[in-house]
Amino acid sequence: MTGKRSGGDGSTTDRREPTHVRDAAGVEDRLEYETATSTDLEYETVRTPVLVIGAGAAGARVAIELAESGVESLVIGKRDHGDAHTTWAAGGVNAALGSLDEEDDWTIHAADTLDEGHQLNDPEAVELTTREMPARIRELADWGMPLDRTEDGTINQRYFGAQSYRRTCFVGDRTGEAMLETLIERARDLEVPYRENVMITRLLSDGTRVVGAVGFDMETGQGLLFRSNHVVLAAGGFSALYDRHSSRDDENNGDAQALALEAGARLLDLEFVQFHPTGMVGERYGEEWDGRLVTEAVRGEGGRLYNTEGERFMERYSPNQMELDARDVVARAIGRELEEGRGTENGGVYLDISHRDDDYVRERLPTMVERFESLGVDITEKPMEVAPTAHYTMGGVDIDFRTGETGVGGLYAVGEAVAGVHGANRLGGNSLAETVAIGKLVGEHVATVIGEADTDPDVTASQRTLAEREFRALEALADADGDVAPQTLLDDLGELLWNHAGILRDEAGLRAGLEELEALRARTADLDVDGGLTSKSFEYAVDLSASLTVAEAMLRTALERTESRGAHYRTDYPETDGEWRVNLLVSVEDGELSIRRRGVGDPSPPVQEALEEGYELDYHHLE
Repeated sequence: MTGKRSGGDGSTTDRREPTHVRDAAGVEDRLEYETATSTDLEYETVRTPVLVIGAGAAGARVAIELAESGVESLVIGKRDHGDAHTTWAAGGVNAALGSLDEEDDWTIHAADTLDEGHQLNDPEAVELTTREMPARIRELADWGMPLDRTEDGTINQRYFGAQSYRRTCFVGDRTGEAMLETLIERARDLEVPYRENVMITRLLSDGTRVVGAVGFDMETGQGLLFRSNHVVLAAGGFSALYDRHSSRDDENNGDAQALALEAGARLLDLEFVQFHPTGMVGERYGEEWDGRLVTEAVRGEGGRLYNTEGERFMERYSPNQMELDARDVVARAIGRELEEGRGTENGGVYLDISHRDDDYVRERLPTMVERFESLGVDITEKPMEVAPTAHYTMGGVDIDFRTGETGVGGLYAVGEAVAGVHGANRLGGNSLAETVAIGKLVGEHVATVIGEADTDPDVTASQRTLAEREFRALEALADADGDVAPQTLLDDLGELLWNHAGILRDEAGLRAGLEELEALRARTADLDVDGGLTSKSFEYAVDLSASLTVAEAMLRTALERTESRGAHYRTDYPETDGEWRVNLLVSVEDGELSIRRRGVGDPSPPVQEALEEGYELDYHHLE
């Protein structure tokens, strides 16, 4: 949390009491707990060798690897266990298995990823991910993930956008949900402890080392001090900052990035936000559905895009790859159709899968069929209305992908919280791949650095003082009784970003966005938080601080990059500039955001060879 704070020190007295937390098997874990009091403060202290913040696929895979190495960790999440954002990744997960296309291999997967990322990816991160994935998919299958199979029993694969071959493994259109269920079951088997409905508001850091985290129990309001010498951030991205997005409003709002930045880590490539071409159109289906994802699997199974004139308009924009071109290409094409008046009265275009066999559609896309049937649309007979939606953030924490290290001692990061694998635009199916491929590697590394002193770390007076200041700041925030609801400011921020840092950007709009952001930030001095520490209003107030920090960094990096590349499209600089093949690093220096450039490495010779071969999807294989 980076908003208004009040001081608060004083002596502390520990009252050791046997408190409990369930592990994944529902039994008492071996973590050490205590309740501390400081004058009028009472809070719970939890000690653990490794603290994993984020209970989605990335955090779960880290914890599984730690457990298999004999290292204890505690996984914490903001929602009920199993209710992580991973479940919203529907269409599939990439691995170069060659089940249907024997020519495919990890080097071509890497080349596709680098091409889609417009050569701004970290080549080592890409190669680690693509090399690992065949083994990770088979591992998930061994753990019980019910992947779709071909008639001969091999793992089935489908086309996804901008991929040279059928590489995307899937479980209908609920792949992320099935993956997370499998990982959770594996974690239960290993008795990995977890704690749900916990929100972290600050990492305990002196700017060079992290020694734990501070937050609160969202159900009780109880303050929580987590003491750990090793903290793994796996808490997602920041696409939900936008007014129209595919996440829940209370997920993916930049808390992972803000926590890391405040702790002394650097952020990377925040200007790159992926707008998925096909989100639901709220004017047609209702406000609650606005921006919700219509999975790429619809297009991967042959779905076609039409404008209101009945034109299959991708023939104009991408005659070879059609609807399965890169997401940024398809999203901009839809945006152009809407801008030129060929969209629906609800602000969308049509996505049609009705030409495929009814039973096939129901088998491959059961979630989509069920969702739209509930809204009165049979997608086996009629098209869906769709428009672009903020979906994924390629930017995040800067890490060493071999270890997960952030440059701040004791702090690691993984998953959508980080940047590097995806470059300027993510290849569909690679988000789930990154979580398990890099999650395993991070878990392996952290396991090697755990020492005896990490098993029961001391809590120093200075650590308690820092934690207690945070608890007092949270209480003061919960008592705020001004005139502006936190949700109102978050809504205004979403509209600001959609208008000024959306699919199309320019200098005037970005500068206007920064000016509006400062005005919005000033309004936080008059917050009205209703309902106390356990309310949604308070949760949004905490979110607001992180969201404003990340939004500013995103606007500033988008203004800095004077070219168009991948998901970052500047109408005033529409061409890609070779001199801008650099990453933008964001840090805090003297209390201000600082931006600097860093060159991008080169891929290994095998991947370079695959790039030079120029592999490319031919959409017409589907027809």
